[in-house]
Amino acid sequence: MKTVVTTLNAKYIHTCLALRCLKAYAEPDFPIEMVEYTIKDPVMNIVSDLYDRKPGVIGFSCYIWNIEETIKVINMLKKVLPNTLIVLGGPEVSYDTKEWLENLENVDFIVVGEGEETFKQLLEEISTTKKYHMVFGLAYRKESEVIITAPRPKLKLDDVPTPYRFPEDLDGLTKRVTYFETSRGCPYSCQFCLSSIEVGVRYINIERVKADLLFLIESGAKLIKFVDRTFNIKRDYALEIFQFLIENHQGCVFQFEITADIMRPEVLSYLNENAPAGIFRFEIGVQSTNDATNELVMRRQNFEKLKRTVTMVKEGGKIDQHLDLIAGLPEEDYQSFRKTFNDVFEMRPEELQLGFLKMLRGTGLRLRAEQHDYVYMDHSPYEILKNNVLTFDEIIRIKRVEDVLEKYWNDHRMDGTVEYLVKHEFDSAFDFFQEFGDYWDERGWARIGHQLEDLFKRLDQFLCARQNKTSIETIRALMMVDYFQNHKHKPRKTWWDFSLSKQEQSHYLKILAEDPSLVSQSFASLKLTEKELHKHTMIESIPLHLVDETFTEQVSLLIAFFNPKTNQSAVFTVPLENLHLAKVK
Repeated sequence: MKTVVTTLNAKYIHTCLALRCLKAYAEPDFPIEMVEYTIKDPVMNIVSDLYDRKPGVIGFSCYIWNIEETIKVINMLKKVLPNTLIVLGGPEVSYDTKEWLENLENVDFIVVGEGEETFKQLLEEISTTKKYHMVFGLAYRKESEVIITAPRPKLKLDDVPTPYRFPEDLDGLTKRVTYFETSRGCPYSCQFCLSSIEVGVRYINIERVKADLLFLIESGAKLIKFVDRTFNIKRDYALEIFQFLIENHQGCVFQFEITADIMRPEVLSYLNENAPAGIFRFEIGVQSTNDATNELVMRRQNFEKLKRTVTMVKEGGKIDQHLDLIAGLPEEDYQSFRKTFNDVFEMRPEELQLGFLKMLRGTGLRLRAEQHDYVYMDHSPYEILKNNVLTFDEIIRIKRVEDVLEKYWNDHRMDGTVEYLVKHEFDSAFDFFQEFGDYWDERGWARIGHQLEDLFKRLDQFLCARQNKTSIETIRALMMVDYFQNHKHKPRKTWWDFSLSKQEQSHYLKILAEDPSLVSQSFASLKLTEKELHKHTMIESIPLHLVDETFTEQVSLLIAFFNPKTNQSAVFTVPLENLHLAKVK
C-alpha cells in the first residue's frame, strides 16, 4: 500500500512541518512519500502529479489558507482514483469534524488533533483488520453515520522521531524556510486563537533540539522559524537556545514568536551584548492595547512591560521586530483601534502587520460570536465583516490603512519621509495611513500595479492635493533622499524632473572633485575623480541640509553616490552657498 502525505503551502518557499512529523513517526513500518504544492498551482497539475504516483492512501494537511483549494483537488482526484483513500488532518478539520465529513463525501477519514500516532495506527488498520473504531482521534463514516472516536492522549514529544533529517529536504534548505518546534501548547487562553484550546506546554529534550538545530545549520539552512506559540515562556530553556544559536549560527537567521511582556531585562541585555546583528527576529503579538478588549478575549498583557521589551530590543539594534495587530476584536471600535495602532506604531517596529479577526473553528470567540453580533465569511479564512461596534464601512477603511502600511512602512521605501509626515503633518500615524489609503482607493490605484517610482509619484500627488501645502518642498526633498538611499545601483530614472541643467550638474561635479572636503570628511574619503562622479553619482538641488538624521532649512546640493563595489548608496548634502564660494581651478 503506497502512502502519500501532501499539502498546499501558501508559497513555494514554505515547508510543512506536519508532513515531516507524520513521515518520521510512520516509518519504517509504513514508508511515506512526501510531496508539497502551493495554493497557486493549477488544480489539474496537482491532481495529475498525485495520479502518477498511484497511491493507495493520500493524507492532506489542512489549514485555513489551503482548505478551499484542497477540496477542489480531492473532488477531482476521487474521479480518477476512486479507490484511493483520502485522509484529512490539521487544525482546519480538527473542529466541526462531523460537519466536514457530512459535507465532503470524497473524504474517507479525518485525523483529529495531534496526528502522528493516529495516522500510523490508521495505516495499520487499513492494511490489516480495518477496525477503525479502535483508533483514537479518528473520524470516519460507517454507512451513513459519522463516527468520531475518543480523543487520543497527548504524545510525549521525545517519542516522536526527528522530522528534520530527511535526505530529500537537504537540497531545499538554502532556498526554503525550515519550520522548527521545541514545544507544543500555549500557557495562555486567548479566545481568538486555536493554541488556547490545548492546556499546558510540552517540551522536547533540549539536547535533542540542539543536535537537530546544529544538523540543519551545518546542512546549509538559511532561515529557521520556530513555531512555538510562546518561545520564551520557559526562561532558562529559551536562554540556553539563544546562547547555543549565538555560538553556532553560521549566518543562519532564526525567527521566534515571543511574549514581550514577560521577557526579562537581563535576557534582553544578554542578547543586545552578544547576538550578532541580523540573526534573530522576534514576532510579537500585541493585537490590542484596549484593556477591556483584552479582558473579553482572556488575554493577559502588560503593555508597559511590552513597550519596555520592544524599546530595549530596538535600542540594541541587533534584532528586527515584527508586531501584530488584530482589527475586529470584541468592543474594539474604530476609534479604539486607531489608538491601538498609534500606541504600537509609536514604537516604530521594523514591521507592523495589521490583520483582521478570523473566526477560527473551535475557538471560544467563534462559539460566542452572537454575544458581539459577529458577521463573518462562511468559508475560510472566516474573516469578520462587522460586529456590534465596527461596521463593514469601517472595516473597509481599515483595510485601506493596511494596504498603504505595507507599501510605505513595512517595505521601508521611505522611512525618513513617513517619519516626518506622522510627526509634523498629520494628527497621528493612523490618520496619515487612513487619509492616504482613502485617497489611494478613490484613485483606483488598488486595482493596478505599480513600480517604485509610482509609489513616490502617488504620495507626492496625494500631498499636493491636501489643502495644507506649506511644507510640500521639504517633504519632496525628504522623498528624494529616501529614493536614492533605497537604490543599490544608480537609477535610470527618477520620479521628478531635475531642476539642474546638465551644465550646472557638470559645474558642481567639477567642484566636488577638486574639493570634496566641502561636503564632509566622509565624502572626501571616497576619493572620487570627476569621471567617477559623473558615472556613479546623481545630484539635485533641495531646500534642506541634512546633518546625521536631522535637517535645517537651507538650499543645498543633494549628492547620492552609488558604490559599484559594495552595491550600496550613500547620501550627502552641502549648502549651495559653500559651493558658490568655491573657486574652480
